Amino acid sequence: MVKYLRVLVTALSLTMIVGVVIMIALIVIRFREDRSTPALPASITLPQGASAIAFTQAPDWFAVVTDDNQILIFARKTGELVQTLNVLNQ
Repeated sequence: MVKYLRVLVTALSLTMIVGVVIMIALIVIRFREDRSTPALPASITLPQGASAIAFTQAPDWFAVVTDDNQILIFARKTGELVQTLNVLNQ
């Protein structure tokens, strides 16, 4: 009976070791992939009195959240303000 348990524990240990090695290999492979992100704009001109508190971007646009609860969406190619969204406080 003890020999049987020893074989089971050894098999389980080997299975877990192989599983951990596979998980580490998958993580390494995943993080090595080239993830090209859009380049940050060189400068952003905000309306007078606006102060940026957050920034996000997509391939065609980028957005700035201001301290006066507005989201300013700019065109990536031209840098011009495309849309202004007001965020309501609840």
